Amino acid sequence: MRKTIKKSLLVIVACTLLATPLTSCIGSFALTHKIKAWNDQVGSKFANQLTFILLAAPVYLPCLAIDALVINSIEFWSGNNPVGTPMSQVIDGKDARYRVERDATGYTVKNLNDGSQFRFNHNDMDDSWSLEQDGQSVKFMQYIDDTHVKMLTPTGTWEDVELSADGVLAYRQALAAQTLWLAQAHD
Repeated sequence: MRKTIKKSLLVIVACTLLATPLTSCIGSFALTHKIKAWNDQVGSKFANQLTFILLAAPVYLPCLAIDALVINSIEFWSGNNPVGTPMSQVIDGKDARYRVERDATGYTVKNLNDGSQFRFNHNDMDDSWSLEQDGQSVKFMQYIDDTHVKMLTPTGTWEDVELSADGVLAYRQALAAQTLWLAQAHD
């Protein structure tokens, strides 16, 4: 019995090491991360560690092999991880319940209380996001680089925002000032 387990583990590890370069992708290892997330909530850090040790051979190694050989390859070639974020999720908000559905180009958000809906669309051509509702679409964000985006303001101008706590705070303050100015101008 022990020889069978050792042989199986050896085959899994060998296949993983040999096949991983063939997929030419790293992937997100979503299945392995889901198991780790479950493992991390078992109890104290000692209980979590003991659970990890018990599950390492029979659960973690096969899941790691499945992630590396199958799921990450699907993610690489299709752009979607079949184990990743669910395609549809219900979220309880402060005043309503929403269904968020994900697809290859964005998210559709439906208010389950009143039936209204809107959509966030991602445009790969210019790496931007837009909000679509009632047949009208407005671009509200465009990536400049890994650390900056252009954000639409209430006055219709674009502002460069650093993707950091300070950058987001500065953008919020600018929005508050512009919103106040617009409210006073329309009185």
